[in-house]
Amino acid sequence: METARLLIRRFTAADAPALAAYRSDPEVSRYQSWESPVPSAEAERLAATFSAGDPRAPGWFQYAVERRDVPGLIGDVGVCRSEDGRQAELGFTFAPEFQGHGYATEAVARLVRFLLLEEDLHRVSAACDGRNVRSARLLERVGFRREGHLVRSTWIKGEWTDDLLFGLLAAEYGTVPSD
Repeated sequence: METARLLIRRFTAADAPALAAYRSDPEVSRYQSWESPVPSAEAERLAATFSAGDPRAPGWFQYAVERRDVPGLIGDVGVCRSEDGRQAELGFTFAPEFQGHGYATEAVARLVRFLLLEEDLHRVSAACDGRNVRSARLLERVGFRREGHLVRSTWIKGEWTDDLLFGLLAAEYGTVPSD
């Protein structure tokens, strides 16, 4: 998939060093389920697993994101398809130096369009840590509706955290900005 500035593609083995670098950043991993640092061997295993996945099968599939003008992994967007194939959840992670430039918004908007229009899914959802204001704003910018706030609902990294829940129905898709 492409946008004006991005390529959204399968992972390759060459993505492992960049994956290890940004997923090892404590600020990047702060709201995520993994612990940093992510060793090179683990990043190589992840890149191989991501590369071998089926993007249309139930469960998670990670897409690599790179800029069109300069090759190299800048982030990833995960899509978890439901067993019945009618819904999906998504999540995203970007390297710090590529945050704040609209790349994540552009990538997420493209994946939403793909899922709702090209794949004809009924609904796309997302969740984020309640402290992750930037991710919550991104989801709202792309057209998601905030559907819930679960107070102290997840025990992660030694503390209880809030979860913010978001959803977007195909019937509501007209509010999603195009690339």
